[in-house]
Amino acid sequence: MSEFREKVRAWLAENVPGDEELANAKRFQAALYDAGLAGITWPKEFGGQGLTSAEQQVFDQESARYDLPNSVFRIGMGMCGPTILDLGTPEQKARYIPPLLRGDEIWCQLFSEPGAGSDVASLQTRAVRDGDEWVVNGQKVWTTVAHLADFGALLARTDPDVPKHQGLTMFLIDMHDAAVTVRPLKDMTGRAPFNEVYFENLRLPADAVLGQVGQGWLAAVTMLGHERVSIGGFVRKRHDPLAHANLAETARRYGRDADPVVRAELAKLYAAERALALFNVRLRQEAEAGSPPGARGSVAKLAGAQLQQQAVAVAGLIAGPRATAWEPGDAAGEELALAINQTPSSSIAGGTDQIQRTIIGDRILGLPREPVVDRDVPFRELRVGTQRSA
Repeated sequence: MSEFREKVRAWLAENVPGDEELANAKRFQAALYDAGLAGITWPKEFGGQGLTSAEQQVFDQESARYDLPNSVFRIGMGMCGPTILDLGTPEQKARYIPPLLRGDEIWCQLFSEPGAGSDVASLQTRAVRDGDEWVVNGQKVWTTVAHLADFGALLARTDPDVPKHQGLTMFLIDMHDAAVTVRPLKDMTGRAPFNEVYFENLRLPADAVLGQVGQGWLAAVTMLGHERVSIGGFVRKRHDPLAHANLAETARRYGRDADPVVRAELAKLYAAERALALFNVRLRQEAEAGSPPGARGSVAKLAGAQLQQQAVAVAGLIAGPRATAWEPGDAAGEELALAINQTPSSSIAGGTDQIQRTIIGDRILGLPREPVVDRDVPFRELRVGTQRSA
């Protein structure tokens, strides 16, 4: 393992570029792929390395020293790619996985809608069979990197006459099709990392279905499981201003490092970071042994969101008003304020904290399920989204 660690360390030191422009990101990912460091645990026959979670952990530890220009690939690597490997046909895996790993193609996930956020199964985007094709009409929202994506995993309703969880199908779509319109949305930081997406008579071939027709909820649960592990299992980067090490440095810079309260909160934050990191190592090892994370992905996602909030609280304790207002030219102060402003999204993206707690209660703790009044009602009869006014 030490030999592999040295290989990762040497390659990263020589090849990480200095900016995160899309072209550089693609060149970096291609170089990573050529060096045998992309898709470390993915199957060899589809471009992966076929190694174990131990090698992945080494890569994560070493790469955390840098701000890798690969965030644009996170949806594809963490969610779409693993779901295609789980449910795709051999042809779909051969077509989509290698270019995804090389960084040639960027992916997005098309789930959320204006009238169906956390209740994904209430979505209204329709896919209607027309001969050998499907015709899609509808709208998605909060779609991360859709403005850069080449392909997307789309969840659409294909049968409104059955209960809402039973009439869904997942499709793999070309985001460059003229029938797809992408409009960026700005968040409170002023950036536009996500989008609203419209489909107007988008025509898809029969082989665009991922999994089985009418089994889209199963595909969605599979992808959401990967998503929660991916979001909750993030590794603190070297320059993340909310990482324990950087907050400890901020405390020294502001002369707060001798304060016993600050020291105690920093210690708690360090323990929480380590606990989440070790929990995710365990999930990876168990997945490698054939036990998918399932509902435990919700534990990782919830713990990751809580860790972000804990770090923001510690940042406020250390920096006070300087956590939200900084002197001109204070790049560190600006980065800290930006990170704080981005934190609320961690409790929403990938399913709210409340959704994660419900899943943990139902499926892990065995608590009584919440009453569900629409489980057996045909979707067409539900008053959701635009159907509320019907």
